[in-house]
Amino acid sequence: MATLRLNVNGEQRTLDGVDDATPLLWVLRDELGLVGTKFGCGISQCGACTVLIDGNPVRSCSFPAASVAGEITTIEGLAGPNGELNPVQQAWVDLDVAQCGYCQAGQIMAAEALLRSNANPTDADVDQAMAGNICRCGTYIRIRKAVKTAAANRGA
Repeated sequence: MATLRLNVNGEQRTLDGVDDATPLLWVLRDELGLVGTKFGCGISQCGACTVLIDGNPVRSCSFPAASVAGEITTIEGLAGPNGELNPVQQAWVDLDVAQCGYCQAGQIMAAEALLRSNANPTDADVDQAMAGNICRCGTYIRIRKAVKTAAANRGA
């Protein structure tokens, strides 16, 4: 059991008695109440659990919370201080991307990571960055369009 000190969505959090092997996903959901990050497959294959650590996409279902060194951003951390949606979230709403919606937090986090590293991605860039995030409803065309829209709305 360990004491974890995590920077989550810009806020320092301290948690006592967390098993060193506990995946970050369960610390976020069960200990911190940040339930926007979803459990999908549990083996880092589907992407529903994607969060950002220092801007890089990480599958939180298999990443030990005790190994985190950096700032964690969850889907809850993307919105502005007054609840305004960031450009990726707004594009998802405007283009009605979600169907069942289960994968969307992970999809949005992967898209955000892409746009932080590539402000003007090509279709191939988007396809490559999003390839590891599975949408069982098949909204991939709308996902690509939303990423491109968000890039344009960020001033790319």
